[in-house]
Amino acid sequence: MAEKILIIDDEKEIADLIELYLKNENCEVFKFYSAIGALDSISATKFDLAVLDIMLPDINGFTLCQKIREKYNYPIIMLTAKNEETDKITGLTLGADDYITKPFKPLELVARIKAQLRRYKKYNTAVSNNDDEAVLTHSGLTMNIKTHECFLNEKPLALTPTEFSILQILLENKGSAVSSEELFHRIWKDEYYSKSSNTITVHIRHLREKMGGAPIIKTIWGVGYKIDK
Repeated sequence: MAEKILIIDDEKEIADLIELYLKNENCEVFKFYSAIGALDSISATKFDLAVLDIMLPDINGFTLCQKIREKYNYPIIMLTAKNEETDKITGLTLGADDYITKPFKPLELVARIKAQLRRYKKYNTAVSNNDDEAVLTHSGLTMNIKTHECFLNEKPLALTPTEFSILQILLENKGSAVSSEELFHRIWKDEYYSKSSNTITVHIRHLREKMGGAPIIKTIWGVGYKIDK
């Protein structure tokens, strides 16, 4: 079944170009040049991924990202015309999984979309016939890999696919520090992600905020992150 991809960008040439490349990958593309025009489709369609431009004429991409995250956990990639860390950090903090700065190479965006889709499918598919193996626990934290659900003290945590992946890796390696570079490699498997650790830093911060500041994820300075045994 073809993946359903949402594209929202007011620059018609860019939106049309992304659509062309994704259709060549056999994706079903839903393209909009404004946020308002896309709202009904967001509510009515079960998307697999969204590509959102930040600078839209009606509702900015940050607000749109928030609206999507209120109900859905599919991956979101933000497009920004600014090479500013504040834009990138804001998008990640609001629930985006990745960002790419304009101008960009279409094949790089396609590669990132594929990486996000692989991970999203992986963590929304049963990974084991043994329910015990599919559940990870630690200090009131319960993660069910098969159902892609996570609870802290029996209260559900609304995690994005990237946040879920990071937390799962840390839980599977309890007692050992995992570097940002290793997290990059295991989540995205793309070398360009190892150029900066800022993306992982923001996702870790967002995870901690969602867990109400519970001291579960520890920072090992100069090394990475760890969950104690």
